[in-house]
Amino acid sequence: MGKLQSKISFHTSKYRADGSVEEPGPIRAIRQHSPVHTDAVTAVAALQPDLCVSGGRDKSVAVCSWRSGAVLRRFVGHEREVTKITCALDSNRVFSASRDKTVMMWELHGTSGPSQLFTGHDLVVTGLAVSPDASQLCTGSRDNTVCKWDVETGERLGRAAISRNLVTHLCWVPGEPYVIQTSEDKTVRVWDSRELRVAHTFPAKRHIQTCCDVSPDGRFCLSSSSGSTGEGGEATLWDLRQTRHQVREYRGHFQTTTSCIFLPWGPVLAPSIATSSSDSTVKVWDQGTGACLASLCLEGSGPLTSLAVCDSTTLLCASFNSRIHVLQLSEGAERALEEVAAF
Repeated sequence: MGKLQSKISFHTSKYRADGSVEEPGPIRAIRQHSPVHTDAVTAVAALQPDLCVSGGRDKSVAVCSWRSGAVLRRFVGHEREVTKITCALDSNRVFSASRDKTVMMWELHGTSGPSQLFTGHDLVVTGLAVSPDASQLCTGSRDNTVCKWDVETGERLGRAAISRNLVTHLCWVPGEPYVIQTSEDKTVRVWDSRELRVAHTFPAKRHIQTCCDVSPDGRFCLSSSSGSTGEGGEATLWDLRQTRHQVREYRGHFQTTTSCIFLPWGPVLAPSIATSSSDSTVKVWDQGTGACLASLCLEGSGPLTSLAVCDSTTLLCASFNSRIHVLQLSEGAERALEEVAAF
């Protein structure tokens, strides 16, 4: 889509095990494609191995090839900014939440209009999670409620309200009926989706919890904190089996940490996580030790809003500058992070 351009980036750093920073590597060209959105990109998610889906302030939902930057589908129907995006991996269905208080379901191979509409929240929808089998949807809002929906019928199956529970994010635990939720009341809750009740609440943090994610094995969850001028902004690891205390914190961002995700691991790659922040940086951390393995400053991007994993070495990062940045993570003992494209 559009003319392919190049720019130069100097802002990649690699962190050694002893905490020192290695000098930036050689200059690399960054492939620049036409922007997918005309305003800030608020959310991005992996859809299929080569596809991603994003939403933005321009009220649209876009399905793109992250390899080429090409827009394959664009869905328009929300009356206000899209706040969250989710989908069941390898599914043909995409879900979007909005400041217009609604959630819409879109069919990848269907019409341009929504195939299902979920209405019932009184304020902006700020949490969105679909069950692994894509049969149920959980939504959360600044109206202090969490709702459960039947995907096929659009029927609301349950609604739970907790005072001051301004929802910021939701994610489903793989293979389980549990949903993790972060809140402006500084807590992380575990919901049992079967009865839509709180099964556990982790000890409150010092700052608003902005985002959450669950490890692929369903054992751990992450949450991220608001912050400013170096105070707060940490990500926190929690053990879903030993739920009394946090396991570890990851500190290094100077402003609000807006997104936190688990990265795939295997025989060669040790468990690690990634975070993005309003300070325009993305960081990769050793999950076990808490050491920062790599850090990348996306200068000129403005605040970063959302992260998604494409494969074992590729991340997508949404930003306020109307771009989705494609980041490459090198394998091996010493990890390095660099931007390779933007669209």
